[in-house]
Amino acid sequence: MKRSLIKAALCFLALTPLANAQDVRTLEHFESEYVDARQVDVWLPPNYETDKNMSYPVLYMQDGQNVLNDETAMDNTSWQAGRTALDLIKQDKIGPVIIVAIWNTPDRFLEYFPENAAQYLTDSEKKQVMELAQKDGSNKKQFLGDEYLKFLVAELKPYIDSHFRTLKDAKNTAICGSSMGGLISMYAAFEYPEVFSKAAGLSTHWPVFFDNNDTNPAEAIRKYMETHVPAPKTHRFYFDLGTASLDQYYEEHQQQVDAIMERSGYAQNDNYLSQVFEGDEHNEKAWRNRFDQALLFLYKSDQ
Repeated sequence: MKRSLIKAALCFLALTPLANAQDVRTLEHFESEYVDARQVDVWLPPNYETDKNMSYPVLYMQDGQNVLNDETAMDNTSWQAGRTALDLIKQDKIGPVIIVAIWNTPDRFLEYFPENAAQYLTDSEKKQVMELAQKDGSNKKQFLGDEYLKFLVAELKPYIDSHFRTLKDAKNTAICGSSMGGLISMYAAFEYPEVFSKAAGLSTHWPVFFDNNDTNPAEAIRKYMETHVPAPKTHRFYFDLGTASLDQYYEEHQQQVDAIMERSGYAQNDNYLSQVFEGDEHNEKAWRNRFDQALLFLYKSDQ
């Protein structure tokens, strides 16, 4: 076992109680050879401890402090992802799934930017990305999207698969996030289609940043996507957006992404779903309210 995984195992906490007696295991300080250490929370479905013969699909989620627990979330409003999953499982609308909530760090902007799209950025755009990352508290001066994915694929996923009863194949491995977290979730499925067969981006932050110049980093991301779309026979994508606050700027970009996916063989309401939620803002409350839509699409029957 890698040194980083050994250290991670030492900081494993048995149980973190949440609402409805949900079972959450916490890795307080998961170290990595590629990115800075961070907390990882693992939400376990009902009957995980009693049914020892069952293994489960896994959903990896970005911005983990906002995913499960109001107390750690921005503005004390989390997605309550475990509660939503629990409700859908109890209603037999989805099968049981493990949720892995990966906390972000001050390097969030650099870790969540699709690194291979950076080759299509102008020097001015690259400079702006670095400036935005510094405003978020990062002291790094390089893109970290590929390093973040190596952390997920080479370190975190092997740890989760070896310490929990998971279904390890791509068919049963999904990834999800909002805003920049939606970008890196798309990128993970595009870069590692053999690992992730499903991805969801809520209010995906395609524009990256806004200014008064002619720069268009969203175009750089689309250029990357054009040549890296995973096979539609084996993959499934969910995207959505609201129409208020920051989300009001997203629709034209999402429509262009939808066109790329359609040209690549994806079909709306089949292996692809793109939705608009009138009046929804760019915040955890909105994402909490429609997270069920992402779960239902990612895990609908026998994909």
